[in-house]
Amino acid sequence: MAASSGVVVAVVAVVAVTMAVAVAAGEISDDGGDQPSPSPSPSASCARRPVVFAFGDSNTDTGGIAAGMGYYFPLPEGRAFFRRATGRLCDGRLVIDHLCESLNMSYLSPYLEPLGTDFTNGANFAISGAATAPRNAAFSLHIQVQQFIHFKQRSLELASRGEAVPVDADGFRNALYLIDIGQNDLSAAFSAGGLPYDDVVRQSLYYNGAKNLWIHGTGPLGCLPQKLAVPRADDGDLDPSGCLKTLNAGAYEFNSQLSSICDQLSSQLRGATIVFTDILAIKYDLIANHSSYGFEEPLMACCGHGGPPYNYDFNVSCLGAGYRVCEDGSKFVSWDGVHYTDAANAVVAGKILSADYSRPKLPFSYFCSA
Repeated sequence: MAASSGVVVAVVAVVAVTMAVAVAAGEISDDGGDQPSPSPSPSASCARRPVVFAFGDSNTDTGGIAAGMGYYFPLPEGRAFFRRATGRLCDGRLVIDHLCESLNMSYLSPYLEPLGTDFTNGANFAISGAATAPRNAAFSLHIQVQQFIHFKQRSLELASRGEAVPVDADGFRNALYLIDIGQNDLSAAFSAGGLPYDDVVRQSLYYNGAKNLWIHGTGPLGCLPQKLAVPRADDGDLDPSGCLKTLNAGAYEFNSQLSSICDQLSSQLRGATIVFTDILAIKYDLIANHSSYGFEEPLMACCGHGGPPYNYDFNVSCLGAGYRVCEDGSKFVSWDGVHYTDAANAVVAGKILSADYSRPKLPFSYFCSA
């Protein structure tokens, strides 16, 4: 499958399953339309307890892959904030963690974590390596939604018996459903194998939406050290910021189509608020203007192997035998060649909270302030 057609299918898959979340949440119809306490945030303006359900890949995974597969990511993972292993592929907090702090709520517990969980403010279904396809592959976006449906049905069943549950019917109804996925699909679209899944998800287009949907576009794939480290004949495909133009063009196409479909759904689905956030614009600005944000290395991994210009080795990843880690991750945008550092995630979250990159321009706390 060509890369461009793969992007189209990936967009449809993301939106289709996105809308499945909403119907599962019981919000709209198709009839026409580890828990450290975060510091209090002055931007938090919730009138009721915020509940967030997150879906996605490693950019949002707060420990799901560690719980689900038994993986262990020791220090230096987590070193910049938690000072211990948390299952996050980062030296500290992810974007979702910073967003939770803005609401003055606890960090989201991974759905698959059996011990020490707190689902009072929602749950995190995101899993590292997840994609929209194959549809029924372990931890795909579709499977994450099925896990959410089980979580909701089981919660309401227990509540009907008079038992205490972390999220009740009102909580599900008023929750924010955040989806951040697509990077792995795009990577597959530009590989030799293409995207091996069919269009059956199209059937769900009008039966998969939520009352409060916050959808993130994908980031600049061509700026990842992992992609830049692939041998190339020359630098003709590099843009002025040193990123690969071809890969970023695919990301732009993905986001453009996803944004357009979100606009269509917003006009068709009565009672739903669908916010699209341009993560590519946010992250590319961070890389292109890194020095103004206090960063020194926009395209080199802090944790990896090989040294400049990218410090990324496909045979020696971060935590692999012989890896090296930088002294100060706050000077680096990339943590391990694929994921951002805590410092970079803080900048990204701040731009999301500004609403300047979202359409419609709503505050992140809109779902819990009314």
